[in-house]
Amino acid sequence: MGIIIAILLFSFIIIFHELGHFLLAKLNGIRVDEFSLGLGPTIIGKQIGDTFFSLKLLPFGGACMMGEDDTDDMSEGSFNSKSVWARISVIAAGPVFNLILAWIFCVILVGATGYQSTEISAVSDGYSAQEEGIQAGDVIKEINGRNTHIWDDVQLYTLTHPDDTPYEVVYERDGKAYTAQIEPRQLEGDASPLLGVTGGNFERPGIFGSMQYGLYRLKYWMNYTVDSLRMLVSGQVGIKDMSGPVGIVTVVDSVYESAAPAGIAAIILSLMNFGTFLSANLGVVNLLPIPALDGGRLVFLIVEAVRRKRIPPEKEGMVHFAGFALLMVLMVVVMFNDIMKLF
Repeated sequence: MGIIIAILLFSFIIIFHELGHFLLAKLNGIRVDEFSLGLGPTIIGKQIGDTFFSLKLLPFGGACMMGEDDTDDMSEGSFNSKSVWARISVIAAGPVFNLILAWIFCVILVGATGYQSTEISAVSDGYSAQEEGIQAGDVIKEINGRNTHIWDDVQLYTLTHPDDTPYEVVYERDGKAYTAQIEPRQLEGDASPLLGVTGGNFERPGIFGSMQYGLYRLKYWMNYTVDSLRMLVSGQVGIKDMSGPVGIVTVVDSVYESAAPAGIAAIILSLMNFGTFLSANLGVVNLLPIPALDGGRLVFLIVEAVRRKRIPPEKEGMVHFAGFALLMVLMVVVMFNDIMKLF
């Protein structure tokens, strides 16, 4: 069951990404040759207008083929015949649509389950927070300059910045802001160093509040992705800690099995929460200036917009090809690690 759900969830997120490219292409009068879900040989397909819609054999990935790599095609309706700003909007639309989808999921989740506030409900004895005078009822507003809106923000920062201590914590009491230097401390029986504070209660913010806190929740997942990438680059985590399609299927199956005893509503909300992570992750990663990804293409388009002259297509093509090759090697390594984790 986990495999089927993982394929459906991942396919939906991919199709939403490609839908962003598709809609902005149509809005800018760009011809879309093929819109596909999946990779590999075509299973079924249908020509509708100028576009061939298809379902491919391999259930991962997708494509909105606009002829962007055919730099010699300057005919009416071709991708490369449009202005640089039109092309930028089309390329950026995919990742942006992923972030929009993640926000929609967040709004639904906040509306259904609420959010945990940054108001401190308890301060434990023997920790730095107590010694700095922090009290129950104080509201944490910042940690080392990063704004905190939900308790997950506090937990994420301490998890991903273990060496940036002591933490400069800005908190609010009776409408006034105060600053404290808090050093995580590991007392007897603790599995890891702790701040010594407990998060606030879960609150249900209503419709408009859900939209607002949905944005805060999206910001949390975007920070989660960026912090994870930073830890990967800095060596704090390794490639073995990354997951690909096989790992995603395993996690989805685990999420489903854990939520199943609580009923269908719990299953839907749990999978939606994981889908939020996947969609936000895909949106952020695709905006990174990595060759062969949308962000890599945006770099070349932005350079073109600044210098008002296209970069030679053969040079851009070589960069994207090299980037694609490296991504394929990374995918193979990650998939191998995922398979090894199963045994």
